[in-house]
This record gives sequence, structure tokens and C-alpha cells, in this order.
Amino acid sequence: MMPAARESLLDAAYAALARRPWSAVRMVDVAAAAGVSRQTLYNEFGSKDGLARALVRREADGYLAGVDRALASHGDLRDRLTATAEWTTSAARENMLVRAMLTGCWSERLPSPALPAAPSASAVPAQRRADGPLPTPGDFVGLVRDRAVSVLAGPGAPGSDAADLARSCELAVRLALSCVAAPPGEGGVTGLVQGALRQAHGQGVSASTPTAATRPRR
Repeated sequence: MMPAARESLLDAAYAALARRPWSAVRMVDVAAAAGVSRQTLYNEFGSKDGLARALVRREADGYLAGVDRALASHGDLRDRLTATAEWTTSAARENMLVRAMLTGCWSERLPSPALPAAPSASAVPAQRRADGPLPTPGDFVGLVRDRAVSVLAGPGAPGSDAADLARSCELAVRLALSCVAAPPGEGGVTGLVQGALRQAHGQGVSASTPTAATRPRR
């Protein structure tokens, strides 16, 4: 199947989930909404659980792609980490699966695929990946932190700087996740993260720590 058709099926599954609990979503309806046969749907995903895993994997990848965009935005370290925190809270607010993945709170209306890898005999590469391990909330913290350190520290950063940066990155991510669970008041996630990073930078890594793009060359 063409990747575009797979995406259409996942779009149809997500749209169905927005209207009714996952337990009430029927494979035949998903196939019809995407304009393919039910057999084609089963050939692609294997089962309803396979479809759920593929949907969760896609939303996880979409969230992490947004993290990459936020980290690549303009501004200093503080601005980029704040943008990452803002994206995290907005993605969780707008996408029920992202919220569940980041918090570990899966309501009864959502699919709840097991996070460990599922046995897979699929001939579809994208489905074999979806059948692999799905990230836990702790995994997401590590993935975002490591992405941030890679982008913001760049190659050749001293170990102490990288360690301070990792702590600041993790602080921003964990504050964002706390805002997902308990929305902040005045100032929102932006004010909360900026204030916390100002304090952290006063004791550790500087907000103007050079990135790979601005680090002087020797």
C-alpha cells in the first residue's frame, strides 16, 4: 500500500476516535471512510490492535517532530526550551493521544496498546515499527531532553556544560508536563518555564550558551 493510503486510514481512525470510544470504532467503518476495502485495512495493520499501535506511534512521531521544530526556532537557549514547553502543552491539549502518552493516563474511550513490543509478522515496514516498543512518559522526557542537548549544545561542548544543559532541558520538559496535568494560572507555561530557567541559569548553564550554529570556530 502507498504511504498516503496508510495515512488516510490513520486519519480515518483518528477521526472515528474523536466521535466515539475506541471500543465502538469498527474496522469496516475506518476502511470505508478511507475509501479502501476492509481486507486492505487488515493487510496493512493486521488487526484492530495493530491499527491502534500504528495510530499511537504516528501521534508520538508527530509530537517529537514538533519538538524538533521548536528547538530549531530562533532565539537563545531559554527561548527554544520555552518554545518546546509551549508545544508540549499545546499538543497535549489538542491531541488526546499525545496527552495520554505524555501523562500515562489512558481513559476508557482511548485505545490502550501495551507499551512493550508486540509480536509482529507484518510484511509492512511501518507496521513492524509500530509493533515495536511504544514510549512511556519517562521515555518522552529522555527523548526530548536528548534532542534538546543535541541541538543546543552542538558537537564539542564541554562535559560540564552539556550536563547543565541537560538539567535545564529536563526541567523545562517536566514543568511542561506538570502544566498538562494541572494548567497554570497567570503567565501560563511560558512564565513558569522562563522563571525557572532564569533561576537555573543563575546557578549553571548560561542562557546565551552558544549553539552549534553560533559556536566560534577554532
